[in-house]
Amino acid sequence: MAKIISLVNQKGGVGKTTSAVNLTTYLATAGKRVLLVDLDPQGNASSGLGINVRELKNNLKKSLGFDILPSSQDLAGSEIEMIHMENREFKLYNALRQVRTEYDYIIIDSPPSLGLLTINGLVSSDEIIIPVQTEYYALEGLSQLLETISLVKENIQPDLKIKGVMLTMYDRRNRLSRQVVKEVREHFPGHVFENVIPRSVRLAEAPSFGKSILNFDAFSKGARAYKGIAKEIIEMDAVK
Repeated sequence: MAKIISLVNQKGGVGKTTSAVNLTTYLATAGKRVLLVDLDPQGNASSGLGINVRELKNNLKKSLGFDILPSSQDLAGSEIEMIHMENREFKLYNALRQVRTEYDYIIIDSPPSLGLLTINGLVSSDEIIIPVQTEYYALEGLSQLLETISLVKENIQPDLKIKGVMLTMYDRRNRLSRQVVKEVREHFPGHVFENVIPRSVRLAEAPSFGKSILNFDAFSKGARAYKGIAKEIIEMDAVK
């Protein structure tokens, strides 16, 4: 049965979608059956894998080695439609429970907000990965996110856990980057992935070609980092 993991940070530009796409790719390369759920109405995870969200409905698509449930234009209005629905926080939960036995991992790319779509992602999930960029104000807004996670745990999903904090956009030549890594590791002791995602032109370019970093430049530093985190995830789950 699949372990369901949401990538969440309401702050945009932290590498969340890039991470969702590439972790999914490397988990699949490691022989895992994986479903990527694009929960962001902007559809960046879908378009980053070469899927035109304007030309499809929310149907399961096959990608290279894994499945993807793409975003669609309908998703933009769904948050408003859900407001008056009963059990509105469980819509995604109910949908994923129908397919979770078919996968080892379900990775959810959440929107950069703490609205109903993100709440649906959290309620559906067993664990959360929080991408944090190693730049100014890295920890800004995290207290609000952690508060939301606590509320979901207390009221809806008591078993929800933080799997780890993933450091992104790291520049080892930059003193600030090194300082932020130190701060985050102190702030979340034992919950930060060892592999750190570098600031990389190749990682930034890959989505415009509709490719993961594995298919775009498998020998780049960014590719090695995501492969390393996928390995960490698999090893963590093997221990449990």
